Amino acid sequence: MNETVIRPVARIYTDFPEKFGIPRQSGLISELCGRVVFEEEFRRPEALRRIEEFSHLWLIWQFSKAVTKDFRPTVRPPRLGGNERVGVFASRAPYRPNSLALSCVRLLRVDWEAPDGPALIVGGVDMLSGTPVFDVKPYIPVADCHSEATQGYTKETREHALRVEVGEEFLPLIPADKLSALRGVLAGDPRPGYEDDPDTVYGMSFAGMDVGFTVSEGTAKIVRINKEEK
Repeated sequence: MNETVIRPVARIYTDFPEKFGIPRQSGLISELCGRVVFEEEFRRPEALRRIEEFSHLWLIWQFSKAVTKDFRPTVRPPRLGGNERVGVFASRAPYRPNSLALSCVRLLRVDWEAPDGPALIVGGVDMLSGTPVFDVKPYIPVADCHSEATQGYTKETREHALRVEVGEEFLPLIPADKLSALRGVLAGDPRPGYEDDPDTVYGMSFAGMDVGFTVSEGTAKIVRINKEEK
């Protein structure tokens, strides 16, 4: 059997330089935007002809920071508390045989005239900045949406939204166009599912900022905002 080696067609650039804080699924926070920049070989306008007719796209990408040669047949999803194991093929864990992932994102616009264009501006991202993208496909509701689908064990996992408290002293330090997205990230509770220490200050890199926050009694409170050096 001939094996085909796949290569990235693009990379996506987001507000997440590190893994911590990235939503666990795409589409959860619509304000999180990314820019899909195609490799020069594929940077051709005709390759995107009529793509603007679609509201959503599938991105096939790689967990580039979780590539491993070791096969892990079971994983421990954080949302199950980090103790219960399930099969890797019954999960969306990043440690997979081929480290591949799939995300559905909203197509906001096509940047046709940019020097690195045409590029795709998309919303609802859940990817590290610089992540390699192997393919882009249109989302087609009649084929891709299954209202009768069952949730499996995910219906048992912890699903809640934190209240988010941003002190007045921090508002001038947060770019206005990033505030809503930051609130969404914190409301989604980026902590591991098994951690619940109100005294711990969690640090997260987001949109050029070092954000420190605590979580207590269902509230995420920002306690630190520093501008990160480039």
